[in-house]
Amino acid sequence: MTVKYVDAHCHIQFEQYREDDTELIERMREEGVAGIVVGVDAESSREAVVLAKEHEHLFASVGLHPNRVGKEFFDSEIFRELAKNTKVVAIGECGLDYYRTAEANGEVKRRALIALAVKLNKPLIIHARPSKGTMDAYTDLIGILEEAKSVHGENLRGDVHFFVGGAAEAEALVALGFTLSFTAVITFARDYDEIIRTMPLSSILSETDAPYVAPASRRGERNDPLAAIDVVAKIAEIRGEPLEVVRKTLLANAKRLFILKD
Repeated sequence: MTVKYVDAHCHIQFEQYREDDTELIERMREEGVAGIVVGVDAESSREAVVLAKEHEHLFASVGLHPNRVGKEFFDSEIFRELAKNTKVVAIGECGLDYYRTAEANGEVKRRALIALAVKLNKPLIIHARPSKGTMDAYTDLIGILEEAKSVHGENLRGDVHFFVGGAAEAEALVALGFTLSFTAVITFARDYDEIIRTMPLSSILSETDAPYVAPASRRGERNDPLAAIDVVAKIAEIRGEPLEVVRKTLLANAKRLFILKD
């Protein structure tokens, strides 16, 4: 298979795909779309690994979503064992969510996942969602990453998925060596155009967060990784750059971050 696009963040192990996951995964292969299947807890992380092992164009990330921290006992050994699989290319998602509850942020778990990512030389996939009208989650995240970077140096890297921050937050995260990924939200909302237009193309990834947030052409429907094609096209349009240049650059960015082999 020739990979043309990488969906840096999807959840096709979720129940929304139970009836047609085989057909969808085959369509991804036909269209040249590879996917990072992201776990949000131990069970979904295991399921992500199973899918990745079965399909050459799927890869897995294992972690504990901040909103699951209070619902699941964090057993670092479970994630450490899962991460030993060669198809696991990242740790996460993990991070901060102040939009839903300020309590969903277990400090010990967060630091444990950072340490695991560094130890295994894998990037983090970070979820950061601020409370309404603020950038609080990004402010705290940047502080955490700055502290961790001072300890771990270049070994600490990753992607801040579904980025909804401002220019200052984007600049700080890129300076820390993190990429930012954008979803199909950009196909119908103009809030992120200026950030996409001005930030380095080398720091951008495409993602879908499927099954959530379908592109403008499919609003209200279940999303899927094929929407990564729409995201890449919109990024090229926003930046006023040739589609093929943007596609190849975003593909190279994902391969570099996740150490994906040709």
